[in-house]
Amino acid sequence: MIQRIQTLYMLLAVAVCVTCLSLPLGYYVTDTGVRVATLNNLWFAYSPELIVEGMVGRSLRPWALFALLVIVASLTCINIFLFKRRALQMRICSFCMILLVGWYVLYAYFIYMMGHGLEAHFRPDWEGALPFVALVLLYLAFRGVMHDEALVRSLDRLR
Repeated sequence: MIQRIQTLYMLLAVAVCVTCLSLPLGYYVTDTGVRVATLNNLWFAYSPELIVEGMVGRSLRPWALFALLVIVASLTCINIFLFKRRALQMRICSFCMILLVGWYVLYAYFIYMMGHGLEAHFRPDWEGALPFVALVLLYLAFRGVMHDEALVRSLDRLR
């Protein structure tokens, strides 16, 4: 049902999550300003100098960031078609918002662990804010679904 505003919010949240999947989230630089690694949702991209010198230590794979965004995008996409079950829509929106908060917890964990291992500082890109935008859009969708539910219940009282 495309004419509902919460459907548009959910579509935008899916688009933002998919966009975030394909863009780098930030990069690590040393004190001298040399870029040593880039953090993506699925992998770390190390600079060729680090790989040649053998300085790449333990290899953390940030696949959990990718998995959480895929789960949020797919659940939100499914949630669009559950317009007749508003209570379930609200629960799925809440669950996706919790998953996005969990994404930021994992994001901070990977930033800390890899920065500590590389002895470099993390410089975030603007793409790291995209899950927050999706979180806000899901909250707006939640409020829209809640408003529809209140409207239906008020009309049921009149009958």
